[in-house]
Amino acid sequence: MKNIRNIVILTGAGVSAESGIDTFRSEGGLWEQHRVEDVATPEAFARDPDLVLRFYDMRREAIQTKEPNAAHHALARLDTEWDGDLLIVTQNVDDLHERAGARRVLHMHGEHLLAWCTACDVRSPWAEPLLHRPPCPECGEAALRPDVVWFGEMPYQMERIYDALRAADLFVSIGTSGAVYPAAGFVRQARDLGAATLELNLERSQGTLWFDEARQGAATKLVPVWVDEILASAARG
Repeated sequence: MKNIRNIVILTGAGVSAESGIDTFRSEGGLWEQHRVEDVATPEAFARDPDLVLRFYDMRREAIQTKEPNAAHHALARLDTEWDGDLLIVTQNVDDLHERAGARRVLHMHGEHLLAWCTACDVRSPWAEPLLHRPPCPECGEAALRPDVVWFGEMPYQMERIYDALRAADLFVSIGTSGAVYPAAGFVRQARDLGAATLELNLERSQGTLWFDEARQGAATKLVPVWVDEILASAARG
């Protein structure tokens, strides 16, 4: 790919699935075990906070036992070696991109390893359970909740994402279903603004038809190959 300087990458659950983190929509995934209405909405938290906190406490504990895979490491390599603008927008709430070494990462759906105090609006690093209502490290109030964007809430840093899409020469979607908005609409916005578009996914997604190119396969296979290609192309000038 020539004349590529600014890249926006959207990653979804398919990037972390091979690290052993359950996806939400696959057979046997999290939504088969819990209804979204019971664990991932503000109404659920108001109705049964113990259920919601137990669910997220288990997820927080689980991700700390997982390791980044080849896809995470390939994107971290791209982050290190790409001298143009790069933004990895992830829908994932794990920290595997960062543990692989990526730094230009934006978590649009929040992070499991942060707790948000609804009393003082401070987000604190958090690796322990929230079920027992620990006090906020900042203000001391017992008002912590998972710093995860629930259904019906606005994803984080949308203006920054749209600014990056406006400047992008290439938009790449990796391991996403193409079913959850606003992220599912990024490809059309990027295309309308003149960016090239590429999808890397295990299978065709709901948004595949919007991409200039789509490749199917495991993220641990596809992503390292693509990163090698884009870096080699940049080296050739």
